[in-house]
Amino acid sequence: MFGNYLIGLREGLEASLVVCILIAYLVKTDNRKALAPIWAGVGIAAGISLAFGAALQFGTQELTFEAQELIGGSLSIVAVGLVTWMVFWMKKTARHLRAELHGKLDAALRVGTGALVATAFLAVGREGIETSLFVWRSVDAADDGWRPLAGALLGIGTAVVMGWLFYRGALRINLAKFFTWTGAMLVVVAAGVLAYGFHDLQEARFLGGLDNKAFDVSSTIPPDSWYGTLLKGTVNFQPDPTVLQVTVWALYLIPTLVLFLAPIGFGRSLGTKEQKATDEKAEAAVRTDGRSDGGAVVDGDRVRDGARGTGDHPVGDKS
Repeated sequence: MFGNYLIGLREGLEASLVVCILIAYLVKTDNRKALAPIWAGVGIAAGISLAFGAALQFGTQELTFEAQELIGGSLSIVAVGLVTWMVFWMKKTARHLRAELHGKLDAALRVGTGALVATAFLAVGREGIETSLFVWRSVDAADDGWRPLAGALLGIGTAVVMGWLFYRGALRINLAKFFTWTGAMLVVVAAGVLAYGFHDLQEARFLGGLDNKAFDVSSTIPPDSWYGTLLKGTVNFQPDPTVLQVTVWALYLIPTLVLFLAPIGFGRSLGTKEQKATDEKAEAAVRTDGRSDGGAVVDGDRVRDGARGTGDHPVGDKS
């Protein structure tokens, strides 16, 4: 349940921040008539995400056991790939997210209503599809399917409230630290989903080694105990994993976590002064633009509430 709460919170907050930035910019630039298409795009994205999840849940029920496990295992790998890309993308892009969204929104305003709907749909729909896929795998793998679903809904609800508080200027949070810690926890959760996906592929007879167990601690950590249920719900712990599961888990978790927690410049050739100057210029442009238009700014640390004209004050500052 915790793992799904985390994915709902993380994906939901990203979508909420996007909507907050779009709406604040439209309000600040006196384009309130464009708010309806933005909300229409958000609604369409939410509807398609729900339909995608329902199709996954009900569309595989008539298949054979091996076919279900093959689809489930394959989609687990896809879900882990999407989540991994998402956490790295947010780490890299958060600093310049506002400027990127404003540029797309300006272009959409020039084109018309359809472009506005598409902008909001594309910005929010990606998060919804990722959430539906990840949660479906958790529901499908769980003995009690309502717990993962409830966790995801609670996470999304929390994210919506946080997004509204950001917009109203009643909440201030260090977004850089928030996305770093939640991203690291999601990598751990994703490692468990990936291992379980490979187990599904073994049960589908697509991969061998199903009877080659790495260890078996079922007597120490019974799957039906409260702590066994807790471990399974948080990190997809399995008391009797195969050697392949443990190998895949370690090969994904260790390097991915190291790369994610490393400084942004780690692993790049940073000897060029031109690259550094370009990065500094882009950052300065974002900050300067944020002062001039008062828009909702995500600078890696703060969200600024431009719709209420707070200028340079971070969200939550009343001075």
